[in-house]
Amino acid sequence: MSAEAERKTETIPQWKRDEIDALAAFLESYESVGVVNIAGIPSRQLQDMRRELHGTAALRVSRNTLVERALVDVDEGLEALTEFIDGQVGLIGTNENPFGLYQQLEESKTPAPIGAGEIAPNDIVIPEGDTGVDPGPFVGELQTVGANARIDGGSIKVVEDSTVLSAGEEVSADLANVLGELGIEPKEVGLDLRGVVSEGVLFSPEELDIDIDEYVADLQAASSAARNLSINAEYPTARTAPSMLAKAAGEAKSVGLSAAIESPDLADDLVSKADAQLRALAAAIDDDEALPEELRGVEAAPAADAGDTDSEDDGDDAEADAAEEPTDEDDADDDADDGGDALGDLFG
Repeated sequence: MSAEAERKTETIPQWKRDEIDALAAFLESYESVGVVNIAGIPSRQLQDMRRELHGTAALRVSRNTLVERALVDVDEGLEALTEFIDGQVGLIGTNENPFGLYQQLEESKTPAPIGAGEIAPNDIVIPEGDTGVDPGPFVGELQTVGANARIDGGSIKVVEDSTVLSAGEEVSADLANVLGELGIEPKEVGLDLRGVVSEGVLFSPEELDIDIDEYVADLQAASSAARNLSINAEYPTARTAPSMLAKAAGEAKSVGLSAAIESPDLADDLVSKADAQLRALAAAIDDDEALPEELRGVEAAPAADAGDTDSEDDGDDAEADAAEEPTDEDDADDDADDGGDALGDLFG
């Protein structure tokens, strides 16, 4: 420690030194540390929030000057948080990842009434419907703040959704009273994360605010695209080798069927293919007299892809798409139940 730093330390009261040491110990005991805004949160609700965080995160509140000193003393990237030390703030520490911390803080927020003089965090809308309030001066109060209201059927009703204040504008006393009477709570109370440092990296709330479902869908799409690339580039991996073998087997079978190669593995398919071709030929001949009696009225068998016969599939759509290699020949697998009947009838 330099002589100048020693002189500054000597002027700090002992209780402040103890508090700085306690704050430093707090900062060093968590993998992720952030600064949260606690302005406007009643003491009772703040205690409730502490209890809700128990087990996953801890909240520590102290004087801003002492918090800044502790952040600088510990450093490890935490000094970047000093820019968020302004107003009523607290430190929050967790061993969870910062994305999980942000989600937890957002989900813990609760609706709350807004008071006169406060700034609207978003557009304030009085919804269409029956207010449940008996006819009286309240209809005039609604109209004064900009709501389209009237007396109807023995009560006061708002006839359409009415935006009575835009985001960023100040709430008047009249509007605060009307909202309170209607039970409308237009703001959320909770711990607003201003910034968090994890493993020396500073994250802003905007960077932590991600759509989990969309993120998972992106990962799945990337995984599928990578699998297709591996298969099409013939680059085997533990995940793609089974599909590549199935694709190769399907292609080899297609070649065998196209070339009419005699093989025990292809015999049934070759017979089915020949039967389908015979049926197609018989169906194309209009003169029944020119056909043997057994083939008169025979319909062409449905065409099938010879390359897909008995090919394996692990159920993954991306791998199946990559493995498909259509051929110009038909193997008529769909007609397997009666395959060879026409040939049998003809050559008996």
